[in-house]
Amino acid sequence: MMPWLLSILGLVILLLAGDALVKGAVNLSLRLGVPALIVSLTIVAFGTSAPELLISIKAVLDNAPGIALGNVVGSNTANILLVLGIPALLATMHTSECDTRKTFNFMIAASVLFIGLASRGVFDWLAGLVLLGGLAYVLFDQFSEARNHRNACRGDDAEEPEGADPDMPGWQIGLFLLLGLIGLPLGASLLVENATIIATAYGVSDTVIGLTLVAVGTSLPELATTVMAALRRQADVALGNVIGSNMFNLLAIIGIASLVGPIGVDPEFLRFDLWVMLGASLLLIPFVHLGRDITRVWGIVLSALYALYLVLVLM
Repeated sequence: MMPWLLSILGLVILLLAGDALVKGAVNLSLRLGVPALIVSLTIVAFGTSAPELLISIKAVLDNAPGIALGNVVGSNTANILLVLGIPALLATMHTSECDTRKTFNFMIAASVLFIGLASRGVFDWLAGLVLLGGLAYVLFDQFSEARNHRNACRGDDAEEPEGADPDMPGWQIGLFLLLGLIGLPLGASLLVENATIIATAYGVSDTVIGLTLVAVGTSLPELATTVMAALRRQADVALGNVIGSNMFNLLAIIGIASLVGPIGVDPEFLRFDLWVMLGASLLLIPFVHLGRDITRVWGIVLSALYALYLVLVLM
């Protein structure tokens, strides 16, 4: 019974931490005069990707590089199909109001770069430096855009994000961010470790656990954050979280992990999983470039596609 109880505890911590991180990020954007989208692409995305980073580094140190790569590729696919699909079932996400075209293009470029480096057969220190260089460029661009936005809005009555509290003190904003950034990896760790114990007890192989359960488990912080953002009608936080997290997974997590040790690329990743990841990313084009909202119908489609992907992986 204990693994079941700890799994439920991990899920509760994830939901509470996701809510805290959204509150903190939105109010931080209000305080700094920075769009909530940019905060989502940095603080929120990095915080919700912490479990992937910790697990990938541990996998490389434990001489299980396939888990590190499968974790990131599987998580990116889950981030789009599952993390955007399930919240859309609860409430329509008005992504047509968000301008994420530039950051989405960055994500697609990062995906193509990642696949190109994977075709070499290994992510070594050189590939890691290339990926981290790409991350540095993206971060520099986002911070420059944030600075320009703050300067342009100085003296103007900028529109407050819905759900923001202009009277929230700085210590409370910091507390929300801290609780979110600590609670998300803690909840994910509890859930993944105990769910793995449960799966092993039912005879599921380590490889399948790594490619499915670990990938889904480490995407739960993004899911928790996105569900709360959708319920709070913060579509910019939801979409920005997914796009930013995917870029961070590709550029930072594998970039850092490959400096710890080489990560070999299984040929099956090049034949199937990497292209599924890229195809899932391209599914965002209607919402990013064509001004469509992610409705409940789209939520059903995205969730069903992820269920199909899991079936194919398990087969």
